[in-house]
Amino acid sequence: MKGLIAVLIVVGVIFGGWKLWDYWDTVNQQKEAAEKVVEVSEAQMGQMTMELEKSLEEARKKGPSAMRDWLKRFDKSPKIPEDRLAWIKLDYVLMVSQTDPKEAKRVFAEVKEKTPSTSKAYPRIQKLEKTYN
Repeated sequence: MKGLIAVLIVVGVIFGGWKLWDYWDTVNQQKEAAEKVVEVSEAQMGQMTMELEKSLEEARKKGPSAMRDWLKRFDKSPKIPEDRLAWIKLDYVLMVSQTDPKEAKRVFAEVKEKTPSTSKAYPRIQKLEKTYN
């Protein structure tokens, strides 16, 4: 009888250890999958006309105030794909965060609210979320 109890205890410990190992492995795989974010570039967000591209580059060179003016002017333009506009606004958030953190948080919240999780720009939003929430 003592032998049977000892065998059952050993089998129980082995089974419990195996289940614990299986659980740890599953959690570890989920963590790795969550950390593996597909890198997306701005070029993959969609194309704009050459005039818009040139004006955007000029605004980027001039700084945050020029970017803000550019966004006010072209925010509703049908010539800019939604994913690309979200990407540009996130660039603006990064530019303005040093001088006006409140503005950066406001624009980030606006972009996050308007951008669906299926958007190509969404992984970038997730990366910046901890900083600007």
